[in-house]
Amino acid sequence: MTIDRHALGFGYGERAVYASDPWTTRGRLYPESSSPTRSDFQRDRDRIVHTTAFRRLKHKTQVFIAQDGDHYRTRLTHTIEVAQVARALARALKLDEDLAEGVALVHDFGHTPFGHTGEDALHDVLKPYGGFDHNAQSLRIVTKLERRYAEFDGLNLTWETLEGLVKHNGPLLTADGKGTRGPVPQPILDYCEIHDLEISTYASLEAQVAAIADDIAYNTHDIDDGLRSGYLDFDMLEDIPFLAGLMAEVRDRYPNLEASRFTHEIMRRQITRMVEDVISVSQAALAEIRPQNVKGIRSADRVVAAFSPAMAETDKLIKQMLFKRIYRHPDIMRIRAGAAQIVTDLFQAYMNDPREMQSHYWVDHIAGLADAAKARHVGDYLAGMTDTYAISAHRRLFDQTPDLR
Repeated sequence: MTIDRHALGFGYGERAVYASDPWTTRGRLYPESSSPTRSDFQRDRDRIVHTTAFRRLKHKTQVFIAQDGDHYRTRLTHTIEVAQVARALARALKLDEDLAEGVALVHDFGHTPFGHTGEDALHDVLKPYGGFDHNAQSLRIVTKLERRYAEFDGLNLTWETLEGLVKHNGPLLTADGKGTRGPVPQPILDYCEIHDLEISTYASLEAQVAAIADDIAYNTHDIDDGLRSGYLDFDMLEDIPFLAGLMAEVRDRYPNLEASRFTHEIMRRQITRMVEDVISVSQAALAEIRPQNVKGIRSADRVVAAFSPAMAETDKLIKQMLFKRIYRHPDIMRIRAGAAQIVTDLFQAYMNDPREMQSHYWVDHIAGLADAAKARHVGDYLAGMTDTYAISAHRRLFDQTPDLR
């Protein structure tokens, strides 16, 4: 039986000329036959959702440790919100929505337990061996560490999805080979030796909208969670003109609205205004650049999906408020110190006696490794842990475990 792909609703005629085309993908590291019912970018998205790494995001910290309450965002709910915003942007700009969603869903795979605190702690203990970077770890997960398929390690994602994972925040190298944000993590360089992701160019516009969707999502939901926790209040939001304007708008339309509904009305407007701002800026940039294909996006002299100067200033002010009021609050810093101790203690314990990892795969594959490879192996194991598993492992190995409340 022959299946008519055009009749399946894959968006033929809907994509812009500068959008990524799944039917002309650069392919996978290990060649596979195509699917008669799903595009290659759809298959990537589906593979990402079915991974162990995706499920683990449910019990990994976004800002507040999961045990603080059931209603705070986790890394998983954050990821889903990013994917929703990315799809909205992709549809408005006539991009491939599946690719944008796939990049959004995979972008945080490499995060450790306890959010950026865990990443910082793991980077510190791995400094003698090249350090730790969550984007590079995401690449390791989808190209090596996920062990699901009979014919290859990883997920064998398309070139475009891997490019978006690695380059969604922009090029990693300048044209003359210098790192744009410091040295390029070795795992990325190693992978590019066998499957060149062209890290001196911009990524597709699908990856760019996934990146800015991340900013939109966490700027909004960290405020929401901050208000829920009590670290933020509405008076603090008044200091940011953009948020003050949104609150005035809601008060004028809905006088005496209860706090929970008031918060939601602010947040939904914030997302809408930021999404509309990115669409407007992107459309203006596209009109100037006039890319005739996706190569025109990659070779452009700037990022296309961006905030306007006014919204970029708002983005900066929101981040400053979040750092001051939440991320660097003394209570949060105390919890962060305890979380960092858990990661550091576990790393040393596993380096001293790998059998404590209590997994046949992780124990069996560490035998005979040199120190650097051994440390990376332990780092991979630790990075994959959820908050709950890391706490449980620490309690098993140590007499006292920091209280993360």
